[in-house]
Amino acid sequence: MCLNGWGGTLHEALLPYLASTQPDILCLQEVVHSPRSDKDQLTYRDGGFTLPQRANFFADVQAALPDHEAIFCPAAQGFLWDGDQPIPSQWGLATFVHRALPIIGQAQGFVHKDYAPDGYGEHPRSRTGHGVRVYDHARNRPVSISHMHGLRDLNGKMDTPERAVQALRFRELCRQVTQKGDLAVVCGDFNVEPGSETLRILQADGMVELVTGRGFTSTRTSQYPKPGKFADYMLIDRPDAVVSFDVVSDPEVSDHCPLILEV
Repeated sequence: MCLNGWGGTLHEALLPYLASTQPDILCLQEVVHSPRSDKDQLTYRDGGFTLPQRANFFADVQAALPDHEAIFCPAAQGFLWDGDQPIPSQWGLATFVHRALPIIGQAQGFVHKDYAPDGYGEHPRSRTGHGVRVYDHARNRPVSISHMHGLRDLNGKMDTPERAVQALRFRELCRQVTQKGDLAVVCGDFNVEPGSETLRILQADGMVELVTGRGFTSTRTSQYPKPGKFADYMLIDRPDAVVSFDVVSDPEVSDHCPLILEV
């Protein structure tokens, strides 16, 4: 499963959904981790924009998936707010792997900028990626899964030089964690439109894009009122290995839809 968790905004729906579906591997973007706070809820502020944030979203998901190894990959540390009190909080992505799947390789790195220790910074902000290589004993094969949260450009989701560099860095990270003969999957909230340079760069490595390739017309839920209904993608190097693929619109657990692949 690949999902932008929207900072746990819809945690009351999301956490039971994860507990019931129990994905073998969860690639989760937009994860909040506030290790110095025991608050359930804090507020994100960006100029005049505010958004409620689940203060310890990473720990919440760990509790919903107790049989999974949990790996948090921070992109930045800034502040969330408890009223007028600033609370240090890290923001990034996380990967959860069921303990029945041994992790035999990992790669983590920045696809845009570097770790921002003194605030989230101006857009486009730091972005990281993470890949795991696991062994599927049931099918006697290694599988690599890599994901990233693509940079947000306030001007839109068009191709930019920064996005091209980001895609090349992400592709290199995917290559680091994948060995010859592995089944390879890449996914994430790429923040680009179909037909983008980002997708072309990944497809040049033999990856097949499943969202538009399988006829889905959106990866956004009704929680996202803006135009442009694509953000999330999943690609695989061997489409014949796909048992099923779905973009889940119901239940709504974020402003993004979960992408679910069975291989």
